[in-house]
Amino acid sequence: MRKIIGIGEPIMDIIFKDGQPTAAVPGGSVFNGAISLGRLGQKVSMITETGNDKVGEIIKNFMNKDDIVMMGSYFVLNPVLRTKVKEFLEYARQQGAFIYYDINFRPTHKDEAIKLYPNILENFEYADIVRGSTEDFMNMFDISDPIEAYESKVCFHCKTMICTDADGDIQLITPSLRKTYPVEKIQTVSTIGAGDNFNAGVVYGLMRNNVGANDLDTLSETTWDKVVNMGQRLALDVCQSFNNSISHELAEKLKQE
Repeated sequence: MRKIIGIGEPIMDIIFKDGQPTAAVPGGSVFNGAISLGRLGQKVSMITETGNDKVGEIIKNFMNKDDIVMMGSYFVLNPVLRTKVKEFLEYARQQGAFIYYDINFRPTHKDEAIKLYPNILENFEYADIVRGSTEDFMNMFDISDPIEAYESKVCFHCKTMICTDADGDIQLITPSLRKTYPVEKIQTVSTIGAGDNFNAGVVYGLMRNNVGANDLDTLSETTWDKVVNMGQRLALDVCQSFNNSISHELAEKLKQE
């Protein structure tokens, strides 16, 4: 059975409404998606700052071809952690793992973009799929257009990119397909975990459709539709509550489909 390994930091999200805290939920870019994937019955592990230990060794030794590595946010760019992160990514690549990179580059790190640029491009190089938002590309490269970001920054390193735009359209760009997916408009409660769970849905869609890294260049439009749709379903579910991961109800429904 294929496995999913997440690299990122767990945090606690405090949600405010009208200046008052209304909810506190465990979070973190990769962590949120990992929880959702676990609820969907996938075999998921997490590597954080404590990953360079016995647990980390077990995960590394257990990695197979086409296992999926999800990485993202400042954690995988942080110069303090970079040596160990790169060591793991090198190992994952050698083992034939499928690497999914969610950029998740926050405005708080915009002033560091130039310093982190080599690490960003190196992550693109490791990745089989790069997923970024229009905000990510603005913060990193001062580019808002997904096509321009792909052609000037991403495609030299990674051929497959998905770009989201809050509640705007989703752009899929591959060597053989460029497609725009409209996003369903809903009444949202919280958008904190939307992107994280879009990632989880894409990864789940890849697993369900038995897509490996070597399949991406020639993947059919029909299969891509299924993969992106799964990302949207998970993201929409999370937006309708204060939870950062999908509901158990949706998880059970998807497992029955």
